Amino acid sequence: MSEREQTPAGGVRGADDWREQTIPGIQPVAAPVSAGGPGHAPGPPPPPGLGGPPAPAYSTRPVRVRRPDSLASLLLLLAGIAAGVSLLLRWLPGSDLTGWDLVRRGLDDAADGGVAAVFDNGFWQPMAVVLGGAVLFLLGLLVVLPARSHRFLGVLALLVSLAAGAGVLVPLADVGWDTATIDTGFWFAVAVPVLGLLGALKALLTSPRWR
Repeated sequence: MSEREQTPAGGVRGADDWREQTIPGIQPVAAPVSAGGPGHAPGPPPPPGLGGPPAPAYSTRPVRVRRPDSLASLLLLLAGIAAGVSLLLRWLPGSDLTGWDLVRRGLDDAADGGVAAVFDNGFWQPMAVVLGGAVLFLLGLLVVLPARSHRFLGVLALLVSLAAGAGVLVPLADVGWDTATIDTGFWFAVAVPVLGLLGALKALLTSPRWR
């Protein structure tokens, strides 16, 4: 036996001796790598539901975005401010009675004779305008808050604006639509239902935004 074929002491051949037993000119085949060992390339992950990661939990349905209605809020707030200004000014030419004086007389009549007395004396008209303006101002503060839709508040603003509109249309009709019989305070009262209607329609007609 030649020296190359001899087995080292201990009966174990060297780690490189097997290379010498191959046919010259042919490279030896590398030993296969066991699964999970070094150099192992991971295969594709199993599909969801078969031992793989769970599918992401999200919905493809559009949702309505919560947002404020700034323009409707501005119009309703201006309606409330106009009602407040009308309290400080005279409603009728040649009279020293301001809007606040008319409202106070209406409250006194309501306290003495009830609601019927207010309608009989005609003081319900300035009360409808001023109190309606106060309600519109509060609705303007609510409309500016983010929400999916402001249509419910728009309906309330529309009803209040119609009541305030009756408070200015009825006395105008009684004087034959003669604008010479009204003073500056009454013009601010007219602005209350006009601005209120515009703000209410803006809140009603603004469609929700989806994403």
